[in-house]
Amino acid sequence: MIHPKESTLTKSIEIIEIENIISLHSRAYYRNIIQERVFCNMSELSSNDVDWVFYRDRPEWEDIEPILQNDGPHPVVKIAYSEKFRDIFNYFRAVLARREISERALKLSEDAASVNSSNYTVWHYRRMLLKELDKDLNEELKYCRQIIEDNPKNYQVWHHRQVLVEWMKDPSKEKEFTEHILADDPKNYHAWQHRQWVIREFNLWDGELKFVNFLLEDDIRNNSAWNQRYFVINSTGRISEEVLLEEVKYTLASIEKAPNNESPWNYLRGILQDKGLTKLPQVTTFVEQLYESGCRSPHLLGFMIDCREEGLLAKTSVEELMKTLDLCLSLAKKHDVIRKEYWKYIGRNLQSLYSSDEILSELEKEDVK
Repeated sequence: MIHPKESTLTKSIEIIEIENIISLHSRAYYRNIIQERVFCNMSELSSNDVDWVFYRDRPEWEDIEPILQNDGPHPVVKIAYSEKFRDIFNYFRAVLARREISERALKLSEDAASVNSSNYTVWHYRRMLLKELDKDLNEELKYCRQIIEDNPKNYQVWHHRQVLVEWMKDPSKEKEFTEHILADDPKNYHAWQHRQWVIREFNLWDGELKFVNFLLEDDIRNNSAWNQRYFVINSTGRISEEVLLEEVKYTLASIEKAPNNESPWNYLRGILQDKGLTKLPQVTTFVEQLYESGCRSPHLLGFMIDCREEGLLAKTSVEELMKTLDLCLSLAKKHDVIRKEYWKYIGRNLQSLYSSDEILSELEKEDVK
């Protein structure tokens, strides 16, 4: 972080020094990045720090001897903390060392979180203060919401919220809150993780499938929503026959809309893993018809390979093996070239498991070439 109070002249000198070690064709690119960072930091100074009073200058903190950060005598890469950052954490370390329980310590933890919301120790200490001071956890939940809205992919603050909900034993705000976060980023892992925890911990399954349907109608390629669908459907540990048939129908319709979308193919594998990929005729028929229509999605071909291997496990057939190896070759040479080595490996593995020594596949011929 560049010091927000450094002069414009110092900034220019730093730009020149950095440019000296950057190749000529990259200079303009890096110059723009550096200047943007300088501007952002100077803007932050004018908007957020103009009324800031350092802890070292506050009379109510005169009794505290700040503890400076010790990076050792010869730090390899010394971080350019801002003066505000250093001041806050110098006092935070001192208060933490004293295990001070006070309102001023709670406010200090808030300031520490404002400059580094990912510091786990800050949140841990803050929770200790909240308990000891018997603070209103509903107010803390509101504060936590603000921090998450500004830092939606922050592990520490999501964990802080989870602990608050556990203490309060009140999950009533959580589904609405995660929906609010997911509206901005439907694939936010932290929001999904928190939502799953709340649903499982407080048995809030009602309406979840409807929510997932809404997300998939909006974006059928939302892999996070497909994952959540499996989480809900598989919540009892075993999928009933009735639910399975409904889910298969829904998934095949989704694949038909976007056969190159990997998510529903993976979902189909997931819900069929106990029963078997080839046990439902509607699945087999759908796959065959999609292939015959000319579709060559790598996900379709990969699913067909899995289905045929399942058949080979039950009964080895040279003809079926050769068809399966042809699919591997088709993927390796044309339809999924970026993973050609993977498909060549799959082909060799199938051949070693299900064929006699005299069969030489095209995959082996490719390797010889």
